[in-house]
Amino acid sequence: MVSLSGSDNWWIFFVFPVPILVVLLLVCCLCCVRNRRKKEEREKAVLYGLITSERFNNAEEIIGFNGSRGRGLKQFSFASILAATDNFSNDNKLGQGGFGPVFKGKLPAGQEIAVKRLSTSSRQGLVEFKNELVLIAKLQHMNLVKLLGCCVRGDEKMLIYEYMPNKSLDFFLFDPARRELLDWKKRYNIIDGTAQGLLYLHRYSRLKIIHRDLKASNILLDNDMNPKISDFGMARIFAQNESEAKTNRVVGTYGYMSPEYAMEGNFSEKSDVYSFGVLLLEIISGKRNTGSYSSERPMNLVGYAWELWKEGRSMELIDSTLSDHSTRPQILRCIHVGLLCVQDSALDRPTMADVLPIIAHQTLPLPVPKQVTIPFQHRVEGANSSGRVRESSAATVSITELEPR
Repeated sequence: MVSLSGSDNWWIFFVFPVPILVVLLLVCCLCCVRNRRKKEEREKAVLYGLITSERFNNAEEIIGFNGSRGRGLKQFSFASILAATDNFSNDNKLGQGGFGPVFKGKLPAGQEIAVKRLSTSSRQGLVEFKNELVLIAKLQHMNLVKLLGCCVRGDEKMLIYEYMPNKSLDFFLFDPARRELLDWKKRYNIIDGTAQGLLYLHRYSRLKIIHRDLKASNILLDNDMNPKISDFGMARIFAQNESEAKTNRVVGTYGYMSPEYAMEGNFSEKSDVYSFGVLLLEIISGKRNTGSYSSERPMNLVGYAWELWKEGRSMELIDSTLSDHSTRPQILRCIHVGLLCVQDSALDRPTMADVLPIIAHQTLPLPVPKQVTIPFQHRVEGANSSGRVRESSAATVSITELEPR
């Protein structure tokens, strides 16, 4: 009989607990993995509930919810976004929009990102959050900003985009010093790229999308100053056979909204064409549409451009920093196209499919723009300080003359 006592059996007290510790560690690891998966499933369920509510009937098909929730849309952990943005440091803050603040971040692999953080007090921001997820998760075009994914945790809701190092077009265009960096070649490239992106949305994407908020601050610029259309929070999906819709809630930005949309709530791809026309005139002149350009009456940029064109003085609209006279014929043609896009009647405006070739080819004939019947500075009731109109009823929107600022 072997005795278990004595100094020769000391090892037994160490050998027996080891398997027990290993089992306990495995159980703990399994519990952690299980809890993490449950947390991820809860977050995906929250996201799923958000995007499939209200009017987003085909959201599952669009962003990839087909049995395994969240497939096709990357969900970032809240911890990873905190680390990427240095706990949402003010040093990383890129700006503040109606949606909420935007922060620059850097992922562990080195990729730079832009994080739009939904303001917890913004009910409209929640609508825009869902809109962005549903509308651009599957869109792929070189002139549209790329959505990388999202982050949802409790009240925290964030959208993660590719980072655009040169910020937005308005950062350069409306600054007296930085505007000089935009020669005509760069400006034309921005015009052409923006038109290409809009044409894709209207005609060639798997979804027919009306942007409804095209403006200089929503045109982002990459390293090479190539434009990318951003901010799809107010965009709407159209059926392929649908040409127009009507809303009682007018949203958008004062100065870029077409008359039929601002006054009656009617919108179509021609509404985006109107906004593109305003943007075109701003790019050429380096001036904001919402400024005042007449000492006699409060005339905005569209009205000013129209008056100059009627009097044969369109050259006066061109930004003084564009000093290369060899580009004048192309610039004057773009002014003409801009005026065609901002005609009062949607039926008179070209489509984006028409715009691209007439900008590119100098020999194509151009129709004469019809009278711009609202050429003066206006103010839409419900516009905030940035000019953005949020959920204004079309029945109560009014047009009144605005005193020069």
